[in-house]
Amino acid sequence: MRTHGMHRPAARFIGVALLSAAACSGFLEVDNPNVIDAGTINPVQDVPTLTASGQQSFQSALGWLAMYGGWFTGEIDVAETFPTRNEYGRRDVAAANGSHNTDVWFPLSQAAASNHLVLELDLVDPTTNINYVSAHTWLGYSFVLMAEQFCQGAVYGGPPLSTAEMLDSAIANFTNAITIGTANGTAAGLEFANVARVGRARAYLQAGQPALAIADAALVPAGFDYSFEFADDPANRTRLSNRMWQFTFDRGSISVASAYRVTDPRIPYLTPAEHALSAQDANAGPFFVQQKFPGFTAPMRVASKLEADYIAAEAGGTAAQLALVAARRSASAQPAYAGPGDAASVLTEFMRQKHLDFWLEGQRFGDFRRNPSAVANVPTPGSAYFKPGFAPVGDQVCYPLPVAETDNNPNFP
Repeated sequence: MRTHGMHRPAARFIGVALLSAAACSGFLEVDNPNVIDAGTINPVQDVPTLTASGQQSFQSALGWLAMYGGWFTGEIDVAETFPTRNEYGRRDVAAANGSHNTDVWFPLSQAAASNHLVLELDLVDPTTNINYVSAHTWLGYSFVLMAEQFCQGAVYGGPPLSTAEMLDSAIANFTNAITIGTANGTAAGLEFANVARVGRARAYLQAGQPALAIADAALVPAGFDYSFEFADDPANRTRLSNRMWQFTFDRGSISVASAYRVTDPRIPYLTPAEHALSAQDANAGPFFVQQKFPGFTAPMRVASKLEADYIAAEAGGTAAQLALVAARRSASAQPAYAGPGDAASVLTEFMRQKHLDFWLEGQRFGDFRRNPSAVANVPTPGSAYFKPGFAPVGDQVCYPLPVAETDNNPNFP
């Protein structure tokens, strides 16, 4: 497994670059403190920093969306008191929810904008430039997560985007990443091309184009695994550290949901008797501590041959799904599947195996949107929430755009 990330000390300040003034000649002379004018950037000197910032922005956003999506789809329990975060566990997220804007929408929008900024630069060797490859890859993934988790999208202050339009944008960016990365020919360029192939296969599957998803998945080489690495910088954990451990150790917000307290090597966790940590909310019940990401520097997988195999098998139908179920059960020392062989039952078992393999990696939300009846243990609409003092579970299947976007974007009525 190869890991990748902005872990060097200089990377601590990359996020600031995108939020600071570019045109400033004095302490109070700031034209716009939130916008970088692409025309003021030196494409030779500045682009490596901007490219790294784009990747780091997506890396940070992935952690946020995997955590909140884990609450929404029942992978983890909301072990804290914040009403805004408990809305995710209840599948009833208000557009005015403050956490929804600051923790979910803004990081994803920042990831899209920071990578788009690189693509606006007039760089040398545009058909092979590695900076374009990186930016297209992470912009593509930003669109995928937006399409999977939000009911509609918007980028750069533009008009509302449908799910189909977001997926089309993801596919277009992945296609560019594959083309330019392949032409680049270096190890880094070819690696990005494979990350983009997994992403494009994921987008094709979500868009209902199984043949194209299978074709991309087949081109991902055996053993391929691309993961982000993280840093333990106490002053910058929100930007640079593994989100799951940050909200387990620092916050006490993440508790393993009952459906995932299973005997399976893919779901490592500690029972309350095995650790000394505490849930932030005493009403959350016993605190089960996830150990898939057991530290601030624990890597998180982004794209892999295993994911490509799952995409191809789902697109390939019942026989292909059964074959991968058998392989994954065997690899995890589980008994052979002995359930019904009809398509619906097999797909449910197939999804179960996938969610054991990709627990807390931000995969389950898109699967739920695509196969709602086959994804088990999502909080049931109308049922009582798992802890007292809250309204019953709602029936949302995707997030609304926050009011910070719709109220300030002139393209929304």
